[in-house]
Amino acid sequence: MGAADVVPGVSGGTIAFITGIYERLLSALQSINLQSIRILFKEGIPSFWKAIDGNFLMFLFTGIGISILSLAKGLTWLLDNKPILIWSFFFGLILSSSWFVGRKIPGWNAGKVISLLAGTAIAYWITMVSPTEGPETLLYIFFSGMIAICAMILPGISGSFILLLMGSYSMVLGAISHIGSEPVQSFTTIATFGVGAVIGLLSFVRLLNFVFARAHDQTIAALTGFMIGSLNKVWPWKQTVETTLNRHGEEIPLVQKNLLPGTFEKALGIPSELGWALALMVLGIVVVALLEIFGNPKEAE
Repeated sequence: MGAADVVPGVSGGTIAFITGIYERLLSALQSINLQSIRILFKEGIPSFWKAIDGNFLMFLFTGIGISILSLAKGLTWLLDNKPILIWSFFFGLILSSSWFVGRKIPGWNAGKVISLLAGTAIAYWITMVSPTEGPETLLYIFFSGMIAICAMILPGISGSFILLLMGSYSMVLGAISHIGSEPVQSFTTIATFGVGAVIGLLSFVRLLNFVFARAHDQTIAALTGFMIGSLNKVWPWKQTVETTLNRHGEEIPLVQKNLLPGTFEKALGIPSELGWALALMVLGIVVVALLEIFGNPKEAE
């Protein structure tokens, strides 16, 4: 989930869905409330830890944190130097996961199809929105954390991409990458973003659990649509139509359009790396299939 959350266009929520921990994650997060705080003071830490599914949350968020800190630079390098290959792998992951999640919905009907189409349209529209530049203030970073974490928990809607749209992505990723050279500034940025993320997450997860309880299958259909709609963003072969300069004077894509591999080669004069790209798409599909088999052995049989 941490690796996915670093990449604009891939959702950590998608990985949670793929690995079968999504609803347990929502349930554990919702359990962090006033009732669990009362348990902490009345019955002690062991009871509180059990009430919030503490072991699950501890291992999950430790893994996310280690992944973000260790992979931020590597994924940034891959996105800059091997974009076709990394996007191909994620395209296969999301394509496969949307299939496996969608097939779990029993008895498709008009309501579920509408939810699927609505989710697809919303995610597709989000991928078409152009990035902006946000102010470098702690209040804006706090607000960005609240908004981005809501997207991170939704399969198919990338929190990193929302940060990119809000103009906060470079600030947050830069703080993570420069934590060794600029510890005070980096820690302040990360801590402010983290507080906003925690508040946003604990608030939004209650809404998600409410929706799951009232319309479980329709919600799953909408989340499947989110994943399908996000495929537009992770399509490997893109042509940058318009660029802009960020606050550091670096040129970043503003408007991009998807191309077929052959058209990509002719238009840009760059090899499409089609063979490797297809291999990595297949690898992404296989990874999800294996996760599905080992995570749900009875279903696989």
